[in-house]
Amino acid sequence: MTGRGNRIFEGVDFKAVVLYVLIVIAGFLSITAASYDPDSADMFAFSHFYIKQLLWIGVAWVVALVVLLLDDRFYHMFAYPAYIMGLVVLVAALLFGKEVNGAKAWFELGSFRIQPVEFAKIATALALARVMSNYTFSIERFRNLLRVALVICLPLMIIILQNDTGSGIVLGSFLFVLYREGLNKWFCIPVVCIAFLFVFSFLLSPTTMLVLLILICTLSEMMMNGEWKSRIIYLASLALGSIVLSLVMHFLFHDFMGFYGSLLTVTLLSLVVVVSYAFRSTLRNIFILVGLFVATMIFLPTTDYIFNNILKEHQQNRIKSFLGIISDPLGTDYNVNQSKIAIGSGGLFGKGFLNGTQIKYGFVPERHTDFIFCTVGEEWGFVGAFVVLTLLCLLILQLMRMGERQQEPFGRIYCYCVASILLFHVLVNVGMTIGLMPVMGIPLPFMSYGGSSLIAFTILLFIAIRLDASTRQFSLGKF
Repeated sequence: MTGRGNRIFEGVDFKAVVLYVLIVIAGFLSITAASYDPDSADMFAFSHFYIKQLLWIGVAWVVALVVLLLDDRFYHMFAYPAYIMGLVVLVAALLFGKEVNGAKAWFELGSFRIQPVEFAKIATALALARVMSNYTFSIERFRNLLRVALVICLPLMIIILQNDTGSGIVLGSFLFVLYREGLNKWFCIPVVCIAFLFVFSFLLSPTTMLVLLILICTLSEMMMNGEWKSRIIYLASLALGSIVLSLVMHFLFHDFMGFYGSLLTVTLLSLVVVVSYAFRSTLRNIFILVGLFVATMIFLPTTDYIFNNILKEHQQNRIKSFLGIISDPLGTDYNVNQSKIAIGSGGLFGKGFLNGTQIKYGFVPERHTDFIFCTVGEEWGFVGAFVVLTLLCLLILQLMRMGERQQEPFGRIYCYCVASILLFHVLVNVGMTIGLMPVMGIPLPFMSYGGSSLIAFTILLFIAIRLDASTRQFSLGKF
């Protein structure tokens, strides 16, 4: 331990710490309201969720202190070993873990459960920061992008195999970090669009999907090169040709040429047009366009396969319910409907602490974990929900400020990784409780019940605070 570690509070961003404490307290009060039983003989029995959470809060705060005590250089050196350990633990959970709610992603130790994926997010963020902070790293080099993709996709694939798709999708939030570090925005936009199209492919016809994918890929390539005027005719011709060909294939050749045959033919014809045009441009653009259109050709069949063979039935139903394809008020839609009723019944100022009827009488399942926000909405009303969301948003913004004042890329990238993870969790968790997002089963940071979640988020945050403290100490001449 160096002299830096002895001055653990010098340079610490106390705004972030205060925001963290306030959010944790709000979470504890919400868990208490969601699990309080007035008829219980012993209010302080360890069987109550709020008593267990109080224990986890104490453990988390001790862990936070330990994180601040460690030298900031430890996190840089420990990044790769932590990543490897994270992968090993994820594989162990897949092979030997306990299945909970359809996901084989837990270790059970007596009465305690540990979810390794929460800690794997920390390891992945550290590894990504280590890779991208290397002095030879350039985000414009294709091989460096492959390294970044490998770091993100390895844990993602294992998590998906565990059937914990919601937690795996969180790693996709690192696209925001890549954008901050200089990734071309016209590369990010098609990735985001394709992700949305994956969901909406269940609503759109195959022909419409094909045309949209072709347009997205072509438009992105045009924007990357900034040659709008010279390519606008090409874009319009390609779109019109694709539509006409798709219609012809549909009406004339449907009987003896199946959907995938039509899809292959139309895409190959489009690809010929694109390649012939690309020869007028640089060799790099040829490879970009060929890659994009081959990916387009593969995308639609892949969507069907993933939906029908990888996603479980309840996950399929959640997506269909979110898109309005099916309606099941007493089944798939029950949680979200009850959550919206609870939040709406809270009104402006809420029903008061421990007075939430939807919560008290158990109408909302998982009200102390994934649907903790509906407890906030019912008991504290719009004002309380607004305050909680404001605290979470302020913490995320503070992390971004911490990232911007870092003098080393490792600290900056890590801070943005943390901000991205928290932002994704907040958007998805709050969105699913009010029906704006499909139910994915991911916790609200620092508020949902669970030791793994709280401790992992605490470590994730306080490593960023420790790295920032070191930077502030250095700027003040403390070293």
